[in-house]
Amino acid sequence: MSTQVSRIPRRRFLKTTLSAGAAVVAPQLIPGTALGKDGTAPASERITVGGIGIGRRGGYDLGCFLQQPDVQFLAVCDIKAKRRGEVKAIADRHHGNQDCDTYRDFRELLDRDDIDAVLIATGPNWHCTASAYAARAGKDMYCEKPCTKNVVQSLTLLDTMRRTGRIFQAGTQRRNLPHFAFACELARTGKLGKLKRVYAHPMGMTARMSGWGKAEPEPPKEEVDWDMYLGPAAWRPYNKADLNGFHFEKGGGLVGGGVLEWGSHCVDLCQWAVGDTDAPVEYNPPENNEIICRYENGVELVLREKGWIGLGSCPVRFEGETGWVEAGDSGKLVLSSPELLAGRKVAEIGGYPATFHVRDFLDCVKTRNQPKTNAKAACYAHIACHGANNALFLGRQLKYDSKTTEYIDDPEANRLRSEALRSPWRI
Repeated sequence: MSTQVSRIPRRRFLKTTLSAGAAVVAPQLIPGTALGKDGTAPASERITVGGIGIGRRGGYDLGCFLQQPDVQFLAVCDIKAKRRGEVKAIADRHHGNQDCDTYRDFRELLDRDDIDAVLIATGPNWHCTASAYAARAGKDMYCEKPCTKNVVQSLTLLDTMRRTGRIFQAGTQRRNLPHFAFACELARTGKLGKLKRVYAHPMGMTARMSGWGKAEPEPPKEEVDWDMYLGPAAWRPYNKADLNGFHFEKGGGLVGGGVLEWGSHCVDLCQWAVGDTDAPVEYNPPENNEIICRYENGVELVLREKGWIGLGSCPVRFEGETGWVEAGDSGKLVLSSPELLAGRKVAEIGGYPATFHVRDFLDCVKTRNQPKTNAKAACYAHIACHGANNALFLGRQLKYDSKTTEYIDDPEANRLRSEALRSPWRI
């Protein structure tokens, strides 16, 4: 059974305490932590955060959040009891208290009015659905990628954030690293001449339908909540291997390969380079180890495994009529001409840390400005990934109509645009 401790929100507590102080003779003693005297932000400036699905990647993200002095982590939800306990211990140790509550059902966490934002780091199966629930509950969210399972979810995600006015940041953190940002700026602002091609590294070009693993004895619900883990995905019997949320039900039941996983990082940067425009309108199956997609203006998005300079993982390359630039996770840039730097010094930050991305999100929670990988950016980058993955799976060219958001004259491909969600889950 999940537990929930009734508490007065800190903001309300401070406000009530201060106003009540005028009515009593004895002075009210306010802890130094509430005033920010221990290096943390004052309570009125803090962003209260809850975590949903905090495993390996989520644990890293949590560390980035806890580095921020204005973050107070109040609660964790996970379908695994072991993880709930581990995350609570981390948060309590960091804050020096026992205040982090644990939940098995994320809806109970979202019901709390003292939580401002949530970190969603479940497997891809849950990302969009949990984001929609969080938005309707009035929470801002930092959501790991892939953020959606298909084209329709991508569009619904954008529509939901627009209607609710919530701040959404996709976990494609490279937009907040200086060398990638500079490379995209060169492409976007015409410094490379008329843009011709943008290149992304998918780290895998296979796609297949997910299936059922061999049925195994299901653990007690309090230990591992299998039904909640499946969530909106089609029911199947328990299999421990399927608990690897990183690979489970990615992309409308399509699994395998890297077009939706690693590719979503690189394609996101390519989308930024072309100005966060609508997704490509043409998708071709692999030929000579390349998937070529075309935007309406003729620019090509090329997903390829080989042919890179060697600047680390997640490389991207942008080519225009008069110049080109390539960047990767080493933090380095290679330019067709040093003149493209125009005297600027671009910081080299290797290893793709998410700290700057988390900070961007938190700042936008306060200012209500849009973060770097907002819902619109995530929507079209993910549609590009889904289109490429659908062409890969079907083995044929697909034409996409950005106005109707459907594949043209291809009923089979259009069936991959969406999927039914298992009851009672709805987006």
